[in-house]
Amino acid sequence: MKAVKGIDVSHHQGEIDFSKVKADGVEFVMLRVGYGWENPEVQTDKMFYRNYQNAVKAGLPCGAYHYSYARSTREAEIEADFFLKIIKSGQFAYPVAFDMEDKTQMNLSRKALTDIVIAFCDKVEKAGYYVCFYTNPDWMKNRLDMERLKRFDLWLARYAAEPEYDSMGMWQCSSTGKVNGIKTNVDMDIAYKDYPRIIKKAGLNGLQKEQPWKC
Repeated sequence: MKAVKGIDVSHHQGEIDFSKVKADGVEFVMLRVGYGWENPEVQTDKMFYRNYQNAVKAGLPCGAYHYSYARSTREAEIEADFFLKIIKSGQFAYPVAFDMEDKTQMNLSRKALTDIVIAFCDKVEKAGYYVCFYTNPDWMKNRLDMERLKRFDLWLARYAAEPEYDSMGMWQCSSTGKVNGIKTNVDMDIAYKDYPRIIKKAGLNGLQKEQPWKC
């Protein structure tokens, strides 16, 4: 399969013209849904709903991700509940992802951090979603037990030469991308799997529903 060009966005990108984004060669978009868990009304990304609707309207397939502050498996499960409540009526042709990289988590043990990833990903996977996790080379080498996580696809952030990992489904290759329709810098991604085909065939991520999400 050819590499597929994508981006990931949050409210930090402001108003996005997804028609221009698509015309500039972007083929998918990963949308931030929210972060943490303590105050869902505040911690839902304030541009998520609008970004989802406008990306779908422009014909761009979407994935979604949650930025974690969890420091225990219980907190990871609460974050998963928060995430699932928001995405449950949507359709996502790309994976839903767990993003754990916050400095408040860095003093936890390798086992504790790995357990947190598994707790979130297991709960979301059991709810009918194709799950991946986002990390970087430092966390891979020093903070996570990658052997225990190998059944989940890896979304790797590395802004240098293209990495080679068998489990890597997506590569975040830049944080300073420029794309028409977006006024700020934007993260650039490459997908290495035909996720729309894989996810649709498995009936995951809401793709079995007849109508896209309307909010």
